[in-house]
Amino acid sequence: MDLSPIINQIVGALWYLIPIAILAGILKSPWFKGVAGEFIVNLSSKLLLDKEKYHLIKNVTLPTEDGSTQIDHIIVSEFGVFVVETKNMKGWIFGSPNQKTWTQKIYKHSSKFQNPLHQNYKHVKTLESLLGLNEQQVHSVIVFVGDSTFKTEMPENVTYGGGYARYIKSKKAPVLTASQVIEIANKIEQGRLAPSFKTNREHVKHVKNIVAGKENNRIPSCPKCGASMVLRETKQGQNVGKKFWGCSKFPKCRGTMNVT
Repeated sequence: MDLSPIINQIVGALWYLIPIAILAGILKSPWFKGVAGEFIVNLSSKLLLDKEKYHLIKNVTLPTEDGSTQIDHIIVSEFGVFVVETKNMKGWIFGSPNQKTWTQKIYKHSSKFQNPLHQNYKHVKTLESLLGLNEQQVHSVIVFVGDSTFKTEMPENVTYGGGYARYIKSKKAPVLTASQVIEIANKIEQGRLAPSFKTNREHVKHVKNIVAGKENNRIPSCPKCGASMVLRETKQGQNVGKKFWGCSKFPKCRGTMNVT
């Protein structure tokens, strides 16, 4: 019995499910969530921040000593340079500033993710170094978008939705001159790697190599900035000779961990 006509009818009737399935996969992908989150922040920046006072620079990849670092948004104003890290997540969010990882809980399922304050620390320090600015002139901002709720008290620079704009506007004391703002914006544009698929691909490869290296060598990440740790030895005091993990970015970062 020839089943070809029946198979052809089934395929013809269900062909439209293929693009729907592809679209559903794209919408659920981390890439799309990242793009959607950045779009929301871009849009709210245009609606909530005066573009004459606040200059938005999007998707900036900067070279570093060990590769590159990617920043979602940089907002430059007389009130400082705001480094914005976007998280598009749902569920309950638990965390505190000093924890290495935070927790996302969706119903009975819990998962860990890197403390975004630590993740953004490297971005802030890279910009401070590039621009020759101090800690009072560069501000770290974390913004969550999506259907998520904070279940623990968060610091004022960890916000939800348009709250990041309110935090930025809460800084009312000028720390930069008008000419410095223009100079800084130009310096960021000149120092960034050209926005392209190749730049993004190489950055993703760099991040994957770092993660793989840490997993293979069991080298911990700094609890303060997220950089790799280095095995060190106490040189003085009552703990002389004792081994400990110290941040590879020392003396810029003084994060430490006990050897277990």
